[in-house]
Amino acid sequence: MTAIFKRELRSYFRGMTGYVFIALFLAVLGIYVSAICLNYHSPKFEYIYFNTTFIFLIAVPVLSMRSIAEERRQKTDQLLYSLPISTAEIVLGKYFAMLCVFAIPVLVSCLFPLILLPFDPSGLLSLATIYSSALAYFLLGAALISIGLFMSSLTENQIIAALVSFVAMLICYLMGQLKDMLPSTAAATAIVFAFLSALLSLLVFFVTKSRTAGWLIFIVLEAPIIVISFAKTTLLEGLLPKVFGVLSVFDRFYTFADGLFDGTSIIYFLSVAALFVVFTVQSMEKRRWS
Repeated sequence: MTAIFKRELRSYFRGMTGYVFIALFLAVLGIYVSAICLNYHSPKFEYIYFNTTFIFLIAVPVLSMRSIAEERRQKTDQLLYSLPISTAEIVLGKYFAMLCVFAIPVLVSCLFPLILLPFDPSGLLSLATIYSSALAYFLLGAALISIGLFMSSLTENQIIAALVSFVAMLICYLMGQLKDMLPSTAAATAIVFAFLSALLSLLVFFVTKSRTAGWLIFIVLEAPIIVISFAKTTLLEGLLPKVFGVLSVFDRFYTFADGLFDGTSIIYFLSVAALFVVFTVQSMEKRRWS
């Protein structure tokens, strides 16, 4: 895994991808530091992270689009499969390399509050809130990068991988707002959950090529909805917006910017990252034996 990690990390800085990614993040962060902290004299540095989450929609596809798609296009993935390491180690090596590239602008941004500290004699800058927000910002990025990595494993075209990743990032970004526009009736909730369960089971089938796994996921997700529909329909009313709110990746980060350290959100970010890394491993395993 170490060899894959070093190879991937070097590749980001042999070309322009790593430099563009870091420059994009630092430019956006710098603009918001200037606007919020310098122009408006606000001590709420954590709002910098709050207001720059939109950059993930562009930065993550740029970083992740070539990670596996380019290997598939050039057929070099077959060389990776011949190495005496597991597919999981290949995926983790690539994933950790992307995390290291992402960690650079986040670590640089952690220096900004220290620069501003001498200009805050009243002590309004809360380093605890700022650095907990920075941690959550990094974990949010880690979760989204794992999604981008998975999207890259589904195609050999970098442009398609970038577009699909952008759509996935956009859905994640808008999920918190979409929950307010979703129907809250029991019937609509049952229909939407059936559709989402079928979609997820198809995704599992596509990744694993196992009909049993696909049907199992569909049954596990849909059975409780069917039982509730017959037992107590009122429980389904308003359930759909609540579920979208709970699953919203970005909304979980916003609590940190409000000064609250939420341990469940940390676990959620790590779980999403682990889940999509596993999906990526399964996707590559399917190609390995096809």
